[in-house]
Parts: sequence; structure tokens; C-alpha cells
Amino acid sequence: MIPLNRPAIIGARSRGLRGVARTYFAVLVRTPGPRRRSRRSATPHCSFEKIASPDLADDETVLGVIEHRTGHSGVALIDGRPHTSVHTTTDESESFAEVWRVAGPKESGSHGGIAWARTADYLFGIARVPEGDRYADGTAAVYTGIFDLISELGHPRLARTWNYVSGINTLNADGMEVYRDFCVGRAEALDARGVEPAGMPAATGIGTHGGGIACYFLAARAGERVNLENPAVLTAHRYPRQYGPRPPIFARATWLAPPGSDDGRLYVSATAGIRGHETVHHGDVARQCDVALENIAQVISAENLRRHGLRRGYTLADVDHLKVYVRHREDVRAVRRICAERFSREATVAVLHTDIARTDLLVEIEGVVA
Repeated sequence: MIPLNRPAIIGARSRGLRGVARTYFAVLVRTPGPRRRSRRSATPHCSFEKIASPDLADDETVLGVIEHRTGHSGVALIDGRPHTSVHTTTDESESFAEVWRVAGPKESGSHGGIAWARTADYLFGIARVPEGDRYADGTAAVYTGIFDLISELGHPRLARTWNYVSGINTLNADGMEVYRDFCVGRAEALDARGVEPAGMPAATGIGTHGGGIACYFLAARAGERVNLENPAVLTAHRYPRQYGPRPPIFARATWLAPPGSDDGRLYVSATAGIRGHETVHHGDVARQCDVALENIAQVISAENLRRHGLRRGYTLADVDHLKVYVRHREDVRAVRRICAERFSREATVAVLHTDIARTDLLVEIEGVVA
């Protein structure tokens, strides 16, 4: 434990078992005192845990597991749960598992390379695009597969997606940035299946240290799903062509609640220091982090939720299970300090050192509100 009144930060400076101080970038560190439990609503929720925790073996609520570690793995069903590893850390002692849960009986299977598990109400799936010199075609195939799967299994409301892209700022065989290549493939899948850009939910598109592209997602059978935008930031699918031949397509956050209930969750997209469509505060990680936090606060505010027909409102103190992506390792300390000051002392925060979709962005932040 760390004797500090601040969030439980994955990436904090902590004392190891032998009392040796070291810096972690992705090891779960708990805050002293009572922990805020993840509220057991009927919607999917996550936690950050040790790799291969024995507590998971008999946990019937587990819907899927993503390991953040020093290498990558293929997609698999392990004990009936979709599973993969993404290369988001540089030291195996920094690894952790992102575990998604929801109550209810489950069934699982595979479809076109997608490993999935579902309850009567919710579906979780993982797919991969193998590492290669181009990604548009593979990404289009994965996303058309996702659209087909959620339709065939009867969970048509896509509620959250994550896309971990190796070499995200490098160039493909045609000289196009890999992230832009990925965006082309995703857009082509929407075209092929007649999906409107406004129907795409909250998303993450972030770099990794290898392994191609890992995509995972949540979808719902029914209930309330509301995609939220930020009035201070241009809707992503309306970005000008300077960001690539096809724009990124996602909402700034997505509200998901069961049928006939307001007991839901708000999934916040990876959020950066952007105003309008432009990166601000070039080269200044602290000021970019401040703007990212301001953007999150605005998206989840009562004023913005009312604008989208939701009678509720939140602040940064309500955001938990955060993943914070930092481009430069030397900036981790500053970002960790800012997060400690702005989020609840009971929040769990994972700090990951990896590349970000735009080369001039230094930090992005995502989380879950319940």
C-alpha cells in the first residue's frame, strides 16, 4: 500500500515485497482505507487485477479478460471466457488483467475469429488483425465480423469498442500512417454493413508495442444506449481530411442501461487535449492532461447529459477504472500527480506508457462512470 491520500494508481511509486522502491507503470497499487466497490449494476463493469488471479477461476460473473503485459497473444476462449494479451507494458512485473464482468448465466463460442461470451442481455467479444504491412483490409474484415455477430446473436446495440494498434504512428507499406490505415478499414466496414457513423459508440484507439491490432467490444440486446458528444470538440466522424482519407468514427462517451431501468453505466472514450478538432498545448503534457480532464468533465456533466436526454450528471470524482496512456515515460510522474489531484482517492488508475493516435498528443484518458 502507498501511504498517500490519492487514487490507487497503476503506475505509482511503491515499496516491493523486499522493501525496495521502484517505479511501476502498470502494477495495481491500492489506496489505504476503505475501497469503493464497483457498483453491481446490471450493466457490464470492469476491474484491474493480477494476471491469472486464482479468484477468477470460480467467478461466474467474468465475461472476458484482457491482459496488459510485455507481449501479445492470440484470441482464445479460456474456461469459456474470451481472452487475449496486449503488449502495453515493458516489464512483466508491470502486468495486470482487465476483467469484465456481468451477472447472469453465460454461453460462449467463436465466430469468424471472434471469441465471444454472452448473457441474455450482454455480449463481449475479442478479435485480432495479425501484424502486417497494411491494416485496412484486416480491420474491415474484423469490424464486418463484429457487425454480423451482434446481429446474428441478437445483441445489436454496440456499446463500447477498444482498438489496440501496434506501430500506430508508423507508416504502412503504402506510406500511410497505420492509425489512418486502421480508420480506413473501420469506415469501410460501416459502409459495407450500412452502419451510420452516429451509431458508433465510445471507443479507444491507442498504440501498443507489437502484435497487430486487438479489438474488443461490448454490445447489448436492448435497453437504453445513448451516444454522447462534447460541444467543445468536433464530432470525430466530421474531422477534416487533414487527419486521413477516412475520419475516426466514435462517440465521446456511451450511456448504457438495462430495459426499464436507469441503473446504468457511462463508458468514456479515450480522451485527449483537443479543442474543436485541433491538438492544443503542443509539447506540454501537463496542460494537455488538464484539457483532457476538462473534456471528460464536460462530457459527463449534468448539462451535457441533459442535452442528450439523460437526467443525471457526474463529475471527475465519479470516474473509476481509468486507463491513462502516456507517450513519453519521463512524463508519467507529472501525469500521475495530476490524476491524483483530480480523481477520487478511491479511484483505480492504470498508467500505460505507449504511443497515441496523433503524434502531437502526449496523453489520453478513458474510464467508466457508475
